[in-house]
Amino acid sequence: MSKVSDLIRRAKNTTCSAVVVAAGSSLRMGEDKLFMPLEGIPVLARTLMALNGCGCVEEIVLVVRPDRLEQAAKLCRDYGALKVKKVVCGGSTRNASALAGLVQIRRGARIVIIHDGARPLVTEEVVWKAVHGAALYKCAAPAVPVTDTVKETQGETVIRTLERSRLAAIQTPQAFQPDLIKAALTRALREGKEYTDDCAAAEAMGIPVRLTEGSPENIKITRPLDMQTASAILRSRGG
Repeated sequence: MSKVSDLIRRAKNTTCSAVVVAAGSSLRMGEDKLFMPLEGIPVLARTLMALNGCGCVEEIVLVVRPDRLEQAAKLCRDYGALKVKKVVCGGSTRNASALAGLVQIRRGARIVIIHDGARPLVTEEVVWKAVHGAALYKCAAPAVPVTDTVKETQGETVIRTLERSRLAAIQTPQAFQPDLIKAALTRALREGKEYTDDCAAAEAMGIPVRLTEGSPENIKITRPLDMQTASAILRSRGG
């Protein structure tokens, strides 16, 4: 067996730890979206159940606001998210919360994924492809093509139209070698920088991000309309 094929074989068999970031304030929703019912089950519970059912996920570290610790722990018990090994407090920013979870994963983890608690419709296929990508390329993120025309603006004026074929919408889970992303987020916090996703912290260190296949259904619950869309997707899946 060649070195390349052996590397691919081992990458396909890679397991991971998962950090679920759920410490946001949900300002755009108007209430804590993570505990809102989505077809009768809280959004966060659906997210944890999805990851709990992934064969490649060995453990989950859940990061929440301090005032949600007890409620989150009870939710894990109520919905059988047995892979959640720790529920910890997040930081004042998303990057700080991600790092708070990363330092709690098990020693020896080869790959770690960081997932938004507000993406309850993630599938095992999307997770596995990201994990596989990180096993081969150190850093990977699921992406879907941008279908709308995107324009760069300044106030209410269009500056230029961006080339759509070169744009991608990035999702989570984003997958990394643990030491790499820990170093990237530590550096970001030290320099006072806040990135909208974890891959951006890796990019700032000159580390290329490998894109893997995402899903149009892997939406992030941000606004009330997203709940309606997520409900429709769940019903199309049969609940």
